[in-house]
Amino acid sequence: MQPILFTERLILRPLILDDAEGIQQQFPHWDVVRYLNDQVPWPYPADGARCYLEHVALPAMARGDEWHWSIRLKSAPDLLIGSVSLMDSVDDNRGFWLGPQWQGQGLMTEASAAVTHYWFEVLGRDVLRAPKAAPNLGSRRISERTGMRLIKSDEGRFVGGVFARDIWEMTREEWLQARRVHPLQR
Repeated sequence: MQPILFTERLILRPLILDDAEGIQQQFPHWDVVRYLNDQVPWPYPADGARCYLEHVALPAMARGDEWHWSIRLKSAPDLLIGSVSLMDSVDDNRGFWLGPQWQGQGLMTEASAAVTHYWFEVLGRDVLRAPKAAPNLGSRRISERTGMRLIKSDEGRFVGGVFARDIWEMTREEWLQARRVHPLQR
């Protein structure tokens, strides 16, 4: 059973089918989707969130090879503002999105640190890799702030077109070392 995770300002709850409405409200914005992989339908259909939950996220969670959380503020726990995920896939272990009005406040750095902790210290994985569109500077800064390093670049297809795609990595040992240096980092 996937746990609820808590950070200083956030509650990360495992996704459920009832989250479809909140996702449908927050997700289909160009500033959210343009740098996501081109498997995301655009324009986003009216039933896009429900279909994603029913056919992708919830079955993967049930199989135990993906972990998806809704992101909620502790000050507004009923409001879904984004999502963060872990995937047991080659070169693609962490992904996230956040509604535009909550971007730029350090919330995704906080959520990413919490699931990275889960990846290494609960699931016991050896390496975390996160692909991202190279022009996505906000996502790049999150990788840099959480101690990841760029290991390779190639080309990727995204909702907004074809861009350079960077693969960022952190090993379990690097994570544990960073935790020893900065024990409050999560």
